[in-house]
Amino acid sequence: MEPSQVTIIGSGLIGRSWAMVFAAGGFRVKLYDIAQEQLTTALENIRKQMQEMEKSGVLKGALSAEQQLALISVCTDLKAAVEGATFIQECTPENLELKKKIFGQLDLIVGDSVILSSSTSCLLPSKLFTGLKHVKQCIVSHPVNPPYFVPLVEIVPHPETDPSTTERTYALMKKIGQSPVKLNREIEGFVLNRLQYAVISEAWRLVGEGVISPTDLDLVMSDGLGMRYAFIGPLETMHLNAEGVSNYCERYAEGMKLVLNTFGPVPEFSGETVQKVNQALSEKIPVVPKALDARRKWRDECLTGLAKLKTQMKSD
Repeated sequence: MEPSQVTIIGSGLIGRSWAMVFAAGGFRVKLYDIAQEQLTTALENIRKQMQEMEKSGVLKGALSAEQQLALISVCTDLKAAVEGATFIQECTPENLELKKKIFGQLDLIVGDSVILSSSTSCLLPSKLFTGLKHVKQCIVSHPVNPPYFVPLVEIVPHPETDPSTTERTYALMKKIGQSPVKLNREIEGFVLNRLQYAVISEAWRLVGEGVISPTDLDLVMSDGLGMRYAFIGPLETMHLNAEGVSNYCERYAEGMKLVLNTFGPVPEFSGETVQKVNQALSEKIPVVPKALDARRKWRDECLTGLAKLKTQMKSD
């Protein structure tokens, strides 16, 4: 049977990663961008990554790197790119007017069954899709960077999104090996970034107030909270750290409220604290392309290893 086709709009980091995820799932992928040069570079990057992962034994999917690469084609004509697609994933820069322009163009050329999905990390569906003829087919599928190594996808509907669009998107993400979660309604920052920003905010205050150094702060997360959060979330942590959630709240609610009431206002993320954090992190990882790329590669290798371990533990 001919594999289904998806179209990726934008060949940057997120677009390339999505293309690899869908190809690993056996889908034909059309990668669209406005310049052939960008697409050529993207394909070279995808080929290199797939070959390296195949050599390391961490390539996703049942197909070989060459078989997956054969599923990916490129296109600079938007109408031709979306022809035959059942799912379109937009991955353009995080600019509201640019994304609205893209979805406005797509709205004029797609049929009534294709799903129009955005990778946006913070733009609300109501700002992106309101007024489109195909609004019922529109949804946000927010990945975690980098999507190939971190499987979570936040599925966020527009108020007018048809429930079948949400269900089909959820099923598709499961099929290609991602870990989708469904938000019942849109909210600023969705869920992942709201949690992330809460952690960053308190981390910033603790460093800014001189309670702890930037490097030790990161160690609290990587060798402390992060160890268990790689496998269970904060609510299950509560459940297991007492005799269930109700018992946890009975024991610790007053203490939690006491601490939470000492939290300060939202930081400005400027001034001396920026300099302090930047200096500490730059000493650890110099802000030059070679050092940053090496650390990102190390991060991705760690994420790959963790993903393998989690898969193994689930099967056990």
